[in-house]
Amino acid sequence: MKLKDNLLAQIFVAFAIAITLGLIFGPAIEVVEPLGELFLRLIKFVIAPLVLASLVVGIASIGDPKQLGRIGLKTVTYYLVTSAIAVTIGLSFAFLISPGEGLTIGIPEEGSVEVNETEGVIATLLNIIPENPFAALASGSILQIIFFAIFLGLAITLVGKPAEPVYRFFEGFAEIMYKITGIIMWLAPLGIIGLVAPVVGEYGLSVLLPLLKVILTVAIACIVHAVVIYGLAVKTFGKTNPLRFFKGITPAAAVAFSTCSSAGTLPVTMKNTQENLGVSRRISSFVLPLGATLNMDGTAIYQGIAVVFIAQISGLELSIMQLVAVVLTTVLASIGAAGVPGAGVIMLAMVLNAAGMPLEGIALVAGIDRILDMFRTTVNVVGDASAAVVVAGSEGELWTDATVEERDDDFESAGVDERHALNAK
Repeated sequence: MKLKDNLLAQIFVAFAIAITLGLIFGPAIEVVEPLGELFLRLIKFVIAPLVLASLVVGIASIGDPKQLGRIGLKTVTYYLVTSAIAVTIGLSFAFLISPGEGLTIGIPEEGSVEVNETEGVIATLLNIIPENPFAALASGSILQIIFFAIFLGLAITLVGKPAEPVYRFFEGFAEIMYKITGIIMWLAPLGIIGLVAPVVGEYGLSVLLPLLKVILTVAIACIVHAVVIYGLAVKTFGKTNPLRFFKGITPAAAVAFSTCSSAGTLPVTMKNTQENLGVSRRISSFVLPLGATLNMDGTAIYQGIAVVFIAQISGLELSIMQLVAVVLTTVLASIGAAGVPGAGVIMLAMVLNAAGMPLEGIALVAGIDRILDMFRTTVNVVGDASAAVVVAGSEGELWTDATVEERDDDFESAGVDERHALNAK
């Protein structure tokens, strides 16, 4: 625990140093940006192999397809329900604080904002199936990698004993990726300085003042959602002390805040949920990769606030049907949203289109999107971890003591009832 606490302290110190350097040196502090780029590259380089290996092992270790279906249903239901709650909280705080009132920023001329085209629901679902799984690995397409890994894991289970060497290969491969992740985390403080200091140096504090209400609204809504919804979920369904939960996931939240990428934070999230929160590897290996693409609670909060802000700044009144469209589109769009920086802007384009609002309004929040991305990605990652705790708790695979290896060895050889008994010790 001492090493974990030391790393947490180092991350907080790195944040303080980054903010101080940004304020002192301004734009000139961009000289430390290569440190952030190095950290991002190291994180990205483990994502594809880690997701593949850990998810294959997670699926294959579950064994019973019925049990896999039960865990999958719990996971997807949790993500969709919390996303619906999140966008509702975002809309509520947006109307309560009214961030668009009093601002004089106008909508740009049509055509001055470039918006990427978004795919339909059918195309998004079809694109989950890779035509070439190795190309998906090479390009880092997380949804396609997940699809490939799920089929590999299921096939290993169905084949049985002849496939044991394949299972052992992926099991060893996953262990190697966990070790590499641990090594990379030692560089987290330097990476955070390289990522945060240039942002503070570029934007400063004075530039943020005109849109401070938007930033504060997003920050407050994100904090309320995380503390209330996730806190209640892990306490009620995961039987975990919320304070212990938030302390355990803080390192991953700090990395998410810096990188603005839930997919990029995935290795750290997996490490924290297993070692700090006591989630078994087979649950975390299944729930967390899905969460990196399915769970977009922070982004949902941002969508609700951004839509109301754009409406207020444009002098538009939102009808009940438009608000319903915002909620439904946000929840459904989160299924195909990538857990990478900037994905929220693409989702916002879909939501604005569904609500019949001008897409040019995206430019109003584009200038501070990086700041908002920090908050929403942090919530996304904390939400992923809460799902892992809730699902693990419901499956009797949530431990507070013992090492990761002892915990997973016991679970691997135990049935569902035995797991609950082990968990109660």
